[in-house]
Amino acid sequence: MGNVTVAVLGALGYGANIGKKGTSTDITFYNLKRGEDTVTLIEPTRYPERLAPLFYAVSLAKKAIVVVDQLDATLGECIVMLQCSDINNGYFILRNYIPKEKIEPLIKGTSLEKYEFVPDDPNFLREQLLTEASKQKAEVPEGQQVVGTVPVDHSFNVKGVGVVVLGVVAYGVVQKHEKLNVLPGGKSAEVRSIQKHDDDFDFAGEGDRVGLALKNVEVEDLDRGAVLTSDSSVKAASKLEAQASLVKYWQTALKQGMVMHVGHWTQFVTAKVETVSDAGDWRKPTLTLTLDKPLVHRSGDKAFLMYLEGAKLRVAGNLTLP
Repeated sequence: MGNVTVAVLGALGYGANIGKKGTSTDITFYNLKRGEDTVTLIEPTRYPERLAPLFYAVSLAKKAIVVVDQLDATLGECIVMLQCSDINNGYFILRNYIPKEKIEPLIKGTSLEKYEFVPDDPNFLREQLLTEASKQKAEVPEGQQVVGTVPVDHSFNVKGVGVVVLGVVAYGVVQKHEKLNVLPGGKSAEVRSIQKHDDDFDFAGEGDRVGLALKNVEVEDLDRGAVLTSDSSVKAASKLEAQASLVKYWQTALKQGMVMHVGHWTQFVTAKVETVSDAGDWRKPTLTLTLDKPLVHRSGDKAFLMYLEGAKLRVAGNLTLP
C-alpha cells in the first residue's frame, strides 16, 4: 500500500473534485483510494485570512496542485511558501485563460520550475496521483532497528477505542505495539493500532497518512504540533541560534525585537528575535530566537520562517535548525 499526500492550493474545495471529504477544521482533507493505494489531499481552509493553514497544508505534503484563477498576492504567497518547502514536484492548473507564460517568470530558478502544466481534468489528476501512490511502498527492513516520527495534526477520544491521533509519517517507520516518546513534555505512549484510510496495518512508513490509537497518554498531551517519535535524535528547544535564508521577495532586514513564527512539521510557534548578525549579507543572517513553547526537531532540519505582520508577503524564508 502506497500513499502520496498533496497540498491543493488556489481554489477552495477543488479537492472535492478528486477525492472524498474527510476531516475538516482550518485545513480540510480529501481522500482517494484504489485497492491498497491511497491519495491524501489537503486544502488550507482558513487561508488567506490566516497563514498557518497554508503552512500546515504545505508542511504535510510531498506534492502540490496549484490552481490559478488570477494573478494576485495570494498566488504569490503560495508560490513562496512552496519555494521554502521540499516539494519539488507538482502541477499547475491554469484557468480563466491565463497562459503559462504569465507563470513561468514567477517560478524561474525555483523548485516550482519543475511543476507540470496540466489540464483542469479531475479524472486525469486522479489517475496520475493514484499511479504515483502505487510506487510508494513502505517496508520494515529486516534485521534493522527502525525509528520513525509522526507529527500530530488532530487528536480526539473515540468511544470504545480511546485516544486517537491523525498525522503523516514524517520519516522512518512506526509499528503496532511500539512505544513512542511524546514531545514536547517527555511522556510516552504505546501504539495500540494503526489505520491507514480505515484499514488496519501492523506498520506505516514515510508519507503514510495514519490514525494511531494510543494508550498510556491523554488527548490533552496531543494537541496539534505534538510529535510522536522513537528517534532519540529528536529534541525540543525553547531557544534557537539558527542560520536563516530569506527569499528574494523579502524586502527588509530582520531586526532585534521582531515577533516571527517558526513552522516545522505541524508546529507553528511564536518566536522573538533576540539578536541578528550577518557577514554583510542581510538575507543570510544568524538569528537567536526565544520561542513561546519548545520546538521539536532534529539537527539540520529545515523550518519555515514567517512574519504575520507582513503587508503583502508573510513568508520570510527558511531556518536551518541547530
